[in-house]
Amino acid sequence: MSAAATPISSGAFATAIHDLPLDRLHGVAAETQNSMRHLVRSNDQLEPFAAQGDQDCRDAIRENQEVIARMEERLRLLRVEVESRGMRWGDAEVEGKPDPGATETDSSVDGVQAGASSVARVNGAHSGQGLDDEELRRRLDERMANGDGDSDDGVHL
Repeated sequence: MSAAATPISSGAFATAIHDLPLDRLHGVAAETQNSMRHLVRSNDQLEPFAAQGDQDCRDAIRENQEVIARMEERLRLLRVEVESRGMRWGDAEVEGKPDPGATETDSSVDGVQAGASSVARVNGAHSGQGLDDEELRRRLDERMANGDGDSDDGVHL
């Protein structure tokens, strides 16, 4: 962010999310939590250098902490908006904190780990079942062997 740019105020954020559909509110929450996770990881990596007296690292950690605080406020506002619509806010979202054990390759929705044979949940509801690479390859090979992929009608998505 440039020195001249200022973050959107909490009031403006609350106004902006008011008309968003519920699934988008949860998407914004997931994006925010992901960004927070990255900032926490960055601070963890900067900490040893800051402890050795690197002022730039200290400044970066402080700035990241300020951004994390703003993001926590946005998660709170998202929760208020979802609950004002009579909907339940998911358990992971209630915390509003990034999972300290999460890694860059982690992918989860509402605290449910997505991956091979897992079911992702959005606000407690099933949104589909994931396939690992081997299962997807097996199904594709099976369809191709059965002639299901040799249609001259083009690709059907």
